[in-house]
Amino acid sequence: MKQESRDFSRGRFKTRLQLAADRELVEDRAFGALIGLAMGDSLGDAARTAENHQRYGVTTDFGSGASWSTDDTEFALLTAEILIKSGGNPTIDDVVRSWREHVLIEDELNRGGASEIEAAHNIRRGLLPPLSGEYNSHCVSDGAAMRAAPIGIIAAGDGIMAASLAAVDACISHARDGVWGAQAVAVGVSQAMVGAAVPDVVSAARAAIPEQSWFSYTFDKAIEIVENASCPEEVWAPLHDELWTTYKAAVPEAISQAFAIYLLTRGDFKRGVLYAANFGRDADTIGAVVGALCGAACGASAIPDRWIEKVRYPSGTCLGFTKGVDIKTVAHTLAELVVQQGSDNPGWTSSQPGQPGRPSP
Repeated sequence: MKQESRDFSRGRFKTRLQLAADRELVEDRAFGALIGLAMGDSLGDAARTAENHQRYGVTTDFGSGASWSTDDTEFALLTAEILIKSGGNPTIDDVVRSWREHVLIEDELNRGGASEIEAAHNIRRGLLPPLSGEYNSHCVSDGAAMRAAPIGIIAAGDGIMAASLAAVDACISHARDGVWGAQAVAVGVSQAMVGAAVPDVVSAARAAIPEQSWFSYTFDKAIEIVENASCPEEVWAPLHDELWTTYKAAVPEAISQAFAIYLLTRGDFKRGVLYAANFGRDADTIGAVVGALCGAACGASAIPDRWIEKVRYPSGTCLGFTKGVDIKTVAHTLAELVVQQGSDNPGWTSSQPGQPGRPSP
């Protein structure tokens, strides 16, 4: 945005190896990304309710009552479990196995996304990835993107790794733009984890999107809207009107809007989450993505403790196994994968911000 130049990313850019050598920083940023996702999810879901609209107009804080999680947080924890159990190198078989254990047992997938519900039905019919994602009428939804942040955590600094793992995780429920959305989020978080500047994070995510795709068209349009505006008020309506789709959870609408809000707020955690939560449409997923990107950069130490404790233990609204799980413990286990890989591979290199590459799904 023309009059907004401050970047709230914390610290200088580090290589993947440099980050891995600093266990405390890895844990702080991993927890920041995962708890940021949970905050954006919970606050976004609450902000769009009729009760909050009537009482507050704009929601700027958590209410006094109990918080809750939606499928965004809970499927992200599923992806995290897949990564942890596989030692950070999951196969499609690992993904299917975890879905059978935790997703297919949920008869109705209460509040689950349409893409995940249809993928579960496909697996029950015997259709396995990639067919379970391709033969899916909601295959371009943001359901894989909402759960991709844990991949960006363990692939910190390595966009190629992030894009590759995101494709493995996403193909069970998505295809085309649905997979590319997951890759863009994973790559973005991977670069935020190593302290890349906000414009570099956005560029890295853009590099993961195929040219002449629907997603690339809306992503470029969303970024252009932000860059050409002189104030946030000039951005709000165009971001809604020019990216509108009949299905509010489509990647080309929601994920492009999420990156636009992240750029608009320059990585400021509180502003980013509040803008995203009050965006309307698929606000829980938009909030989850923005929260993960901002949280990965600033770390949990820069997030209010009161907000952290509000969402630290998910409610299990969609996936029962997540009820009461400690997000901090999960984040620290993911961070351990980064630290361990760094000690096992002291000569590794990492891709630079904005150059993640894009393997085929």
